[in-house]
Amino acid sequence: MNIPKVIADLRQYKAELEQAIAALDRLARKRGRRGRPPKSMGKAAVRRTRKFSAATRMRMAAAQRRRWAAQRKSKDSQ
Repeated sequence: MNIPKVIADLRQYKAELEQAIAALDRLARKRGRRGRPPKSMGKAAVRRTRKFSAATRMRMAAAQRRRWAAQRKSKDSQ
Protein backbone atom coordinates (compact mmCIF):
# COMPACT_ATOMS: atom_id res chain seq x y z
CA MET A 1 0.00 0.00 0.00
CA ASN A 2 1.43 3.34 -1.10
CA ILE A 3 0.74 5.55 1.92
CA PRO A 4 2.17 8.83 0.53
CA LYS A 5 -0.07 8.50 -2.55
CA VAL A 6 -3.13 7.84 -0.38
CA ILE A 7 -2.30 10.91 1.71
CA ALA A 8 -1.90 13.06 -1.41
CA ASP A 9 -5.24 11.81 -2.78
CA LEU A 10 -6.98 12.56 0.51
CA ARG A 11 -5.52 16.07 0.59
CA GLN A 12 -6.75 16.70 -2.93
CA TYR A 13 -10.20 15.40 -2.01
CA LYS A 14 -10.19 17.63 1.08
CA ALA A 15 -9.37 20.69 -1.05
CA GLU A 16 -12.24 19.86 -3.42
CA LEU A 17 -14.63 19.49 -0.50
CA GLU A 18 -13.52 22.82 0.94
CA GLN A 19 -14.19 24.52 -2.39
CA ALA A 20 -17.66 22.97 -2.56
CA ILE A 21 -18.43 24.04 0.99
CA ALA A 22 -17.27 27.59 0.26
CA ALA A 23 -19.51 27.73 -2.82
CA LEU A 24 -22.49 26.54 -0.80
CA ASP A 25 -21.73 29.09 1.93
CA ARG A 26 -21.78 31.87 -0.68
CA LEU A 27 -25.14 30.64 -1.96
CA ALA A 28 -26.55 30.46 1.56
CA ARG A 29 -25.44 34.01 2.30
CA LYS A 30 -27.04 35.34 -0.88
CA ARG A 31 -30.44 33.90 0.03
CA GLY A 32 -30.53 35.58 3.41
CA ARG A 33 -30.06 39.05 1.97
CA ARG A 34 -32.51 41.70 3.04
CA GLY A 35 -33.23 45.17 1.77
CA ARG A 36 -32.78 46.74 -1.61
CA PRO A 37 -30.73 44.65 -4.02
CA PRO A 38 -27.63 46.25 -5.50
CA LYS A 39 -27.95 47.93 -8.87
CA SER A 40 -26.08 45.10 -10.55
CA MET A 41 -28.79 42.66 -9.50
CA GLY A 42 -31.66 44.99 -10.30
CA LYS A 43 -32.72 45.46 -13.86
CA ALA A 44 -31.47 43.33 -16.67
CA ALA A 45 -28.33 44.92 -18.00
CA VAL A 46 -29.09 47.00 -21.07
CA ARG A 47 -26.23 46.97 -23.53
CA ARG A 48 -25.53 50.44 -24.75
CA THR A 49 -24.13 50.88 -28.20
CA ARG A 50 -21.28 53.26 -28.73
CA LYS A 51 -22.07 56.04 -31.08
CA PHE A 52 -19.42 57.15 -33.54
CA SER A 53 -19.73 60.10 -35.82
CA ALA A 54 -19.94 59.50 -39.55
CA ALA A 55 -16.43 60.90 -40.00
CA THR A 56 -15.03 58.54 -37.38
CA ARG A 57 -16.73 55.55 -39.01
CA MET A 58 -15.24 56.57 -42.38
CA ARG A 59 -11.75 56.82 -40.85
CA MET A 60 -12.17 53.43 -39.22
CA ALA A 61 -13.33 51.89 -42.50
CA ALA A 62 -10.40 53.39 -44.40
CA ALA A 63 -7.95 52.09 -41.79
CA GLN A 64 -9.46 48.60 -42.02
CA ARG A 65 -9.20 48.68 -45.83
CA ARG A 66 -5.51 49.59 -45.49
CA ARG A 67 -4.99 46.65 -43.10
CA TRP A 68 -6.71 44.29 -45.51
CA ALA A 69 -4.64 45.60 -48.41
CA ALA A 70 -1.43 45.11 -46.43
CA GLN A 71 -2.51 41.58 -45.53
CA ARG A 72 -3.29 40.76 -49.17
CA LYS A 73 0.04 42.24 -50.24
CA SER A 74 1.95 40.11 -47.71
CA LYS A 75 0.10 36.97 -48.87
CA ASP A 76 0.89 37.71 -52.53
CA SER A 77 4.59 38.22 -51.83
CA GLN A 78 4.92 34.83 -50.10
